[in-house]
Order: sequence, then C-alpha cells, then structure tokens
Amino acid sequence: MSRGIRSYVLRQGRTTPAQQRALEELWPAYGISFAAAPLNAQEVFGRAAPLVLEVGSGMGETTFAIAAAHPETDFIAVEVHPPGVGSLLNRIAAGGLRNLRVIRHDAVEVLEHMIPEGSLAGLHVFFPDPWPKKRHHKRRLLQPPFVALAARRLKPGGVLHAATDWPDYADQIAAVLAAEPLLEPAPRGLVERPATKFEARGVRLGHPIRDFYFRRRETGPAGR
Repeated sequence: MSRGIRSYVLRQGRTTPAQQRALEELWPAYGISFAAAPLNAQEVFGRAAPLVLEVGSGMGETTFAIAAAHPETDFIAVEVHPPGVGSLLNRIAAGGLRNLRVIRHDAVEVLEHMIPEGSLAGLHVFFPDPWPKKRHHKRRLLQPPFVALAARRLKPGGVLHAATDWPDYADQIAAVLAAEPLLEPAPRGLVERPATKFEARGVRLGHPIRDFYFRRRETGPAGR
C-alpha cells in the first residue's frame, strides 16, 4: 500500500536520560531493527509460540502488562517515537520479559516487509491517533488498505483488536472492518485489554470506549 500519507507525525518530544540509555544499551537485547525481509519469529524468541503484533505501543504500559500476563504468547510492539521505545525497553528489562520485542519503524512498512502472510495470532491497534479535524481524517490509520494488509498477515482465526474513544472514528472503524472480505466479527480478542491512559482520558471527556474484534475467516469469502 502507498505511504504517501502517514498516520503519524514525528514530534520532537523530550527523551529522558533513562530512555536514551535504554535506546543505546538495551536495544541490542530487546530491539529488532527494520529490514525489508521476512522476520523469523522462532529465531527471535527461541521458540514456536503464538505471535501478536501491536501497532503504536506508545509509552508501553499496556504492551508490557499484556505480555507479562501472557508468557505463553510472543509479542512485538511497533512504535516510532523514541521516548516510547526507550520507556518500553526499560520496562522489558526491569520485568525480565522474554516474550516481548520492539521495532522502531513505520508499522505499515513492518507489516508489508517483515511480517509473513498468515503468521499473526493477533494484531492490536489500541487508541490510534484520531486526527479529529475532518481535513486530517485521511491520516487515520484504520482505512481499507491498512485493514486489508493486516487481514492478510493474520492466521485463519487470528484476531484484529482495535479500540478508540472517538465516536466518529469508531463508526469509521466499524464500517471498514465489516467491509473487509477476509474478516468476520469475533466475540473477543486473543487477550484481554487492560485499561489505558487514553481510555481514562476518554472517560473524563465523556467519550464512549469502543473495542472491535474481527478475525480472519477460516476460509476465504464465499467458502473460497
């Protein structure tokens, strides 16, 4: 899919000394450098286990909590902002997690080049940037091309779990997911999503929190 319009802007947020040290010292242990070649998750984690990719892990609180609660599953977080990557690296090291790694790169390019088709047990997109101004809606991540790409990376039965607190974005997400032929509604996600700071903010603002669960069909559309 084209990357003419990106769903994020690289802001010049302050990276703390601890986050910078993590980027320099912990990356070799817990980071995965982007490469335009398929990733072998069994080699990365040293085992065969269900694999979940999180797009936009932010500061990593939710990512860490989910991975810590599910040691039987392997997780890869994709984030572009250095403070968030550094923060998550510190959490992984402090918690001694062996089932969580981080890629610092554009998530679409990671999905296109590094994640083999039919390899993910789950894909998480929690509270993506809502780009609330109408003229910016084209920047929203959960559009048909991205959802089609994500669906192809899921295993049959693998679940795409998205969440947002913006009502108009929620309506768009619902429509886009329902229109993707490879996906069908699922009763729940692969794992339970912990509460996040974005959810708390949404509640304070009176925004309804909506979670969406769609899984890749076991067979193609119309039985194919």
